[in-house]
Amino acid sequence: MSTQSRVFVGRLAGLSVFDPLGDQVGKVRDVVITPSGRHPRAIGLVVEVPGRRRVFLPMTRVTSVDGGQVITTGLVNMRRFEQRATETLVVAEVFERRVTAKTADGVIDVTVEDIGIEKQQNRDWVVARVFCRVGKPATSTLSRLTRRKGETFVADITDITGLLNSSGEQSVERFLATYADLKIPDLAEVIQDLPPTRRAQVAAALNDSKLADVLEELPEDDQVEILAGLEATRAADVLEAMEPDDAADLLNELDPHQAEQLMALMEPEDAAQMRRLRAYDDESAGGLMTTEALILGPEASIAEALAMVRKEEISPAMAAAVYICRPPLETPTGKYLGLVHIQRLLREPPHQPVGGILDKDVQPLSPEDPLGLVTRVMATYNNVSLPVCDPDGRLLGVVTVDDVLDHILPEDWREDRHDVTEDLPIITGVSNG
Repeated sequence: MSTQSRVFVGRLAGLSVFDPLGDQVGKVRDVVITPSGRHPRAIGLVVEVPGRRRVFLPMTRVTSVDGGQVITTGLVNMRRFEQRATETLVVAEVFERRVTAKTADGVIDVTVEDIGIEKQQNRDWVVARVFCRVGKPATSTLSRLTRRKGETFVADITDITGLLNSSGEQSVERFLATYADLKIPDLAEVIQDLPPTRRAQVAAALNDSKLADVLEELPEDDQVEILAGLEATRAADVLEAMEPDDAADLLNELDPHQAEQLMALMEPEDAAQMRRLRAYDDESAGGLMTTEALILGPEASIAEALAMVRKEEISPAMAAAVYICRPPLETPTGKYLGLVHIQRLLREPPHQPVGGILDKDVQPLSPEDPLGLVTRVMATYNNVSLPVCDPDGRLLGVVTVDDVLDHILPEDWREDRHDVTEDLPIITGVSNG
């Protein structure tokens, strides 16, 4: 098998990476380049390994690029990839970057479509070619006649200016399109690794709902930084789009005056929820709970309950049960009657009222119950959600297993979640099965 010594990054991205035994290590997600004279060096690949962990694979450990696959020495450091100040990611940052190209007709503005890297005799990989799309000509009138806007061509890297200059950086839209297939936790990790200025640009481009989802997956310091970079009215809108308990936790991290200003810009009912939740200790059932539970009256049919839990935006933990109460059916509700597990809903006729199949054995928590008690009750009875009621028997909210895990894991678990084998180079053999 011959080994390719030239390859375009666009073709490299997405290829499977294998060890010498043929076991799949992961997939190529990006290429890391650094300045180095006239030819920037390609120093390594960003490889996504099982668990969606992104690690750095030096080009010195790449033995072959051929036949739609990358072969490595098998030695992979599983420490999470962290981009350095001198490093540039080709897919995430260079594609769609605006640069200038020197041609026979003069200097023209172009947009980078792809980057070609080439292996040298000393085994280093360097950037050798740039696949360009013509934009508005920069200096030459003649070039307007010979190269039309939208035309593509391949230029030598020595004829390109501004490739590693962030002033012509990739559009935010292209950045988001590159990561469009990522789940929210993984997108949050990518955003967390960005420089602060770029992070703010990406946050500004996300819609309120998606930004709210991303914030819920970030460490508190990053949440505060991003929220502080938004206009006050938009910050209030994003808080409204977050889960109430997460929004209340974030407000608690802000200066009290700033938190009050943001709540004043929220819808009155949302602001009232925030104030209720903030009144509880963070490590209590009241501080853990979300006020947006799935609530029905006892006369509602099983079909209605199933339609409610079927909604895509409902988390699996929240969709595990429907809570049955007397009106009003928004927290704080009328008298809490019991809950119905989704498995029971699936076993009964759809026309039957949910009030006839209540589980009354799950005792409600008090909002003052400490985290330790909440955790023990949840573990003892194998529930993924628990009701929280006031002394009058009104449902105040629901604590889910997600909320509990967020509080019992170390504070920096989001930052360290992919560093399980940090600093331990290991032989990675992961089969395709």
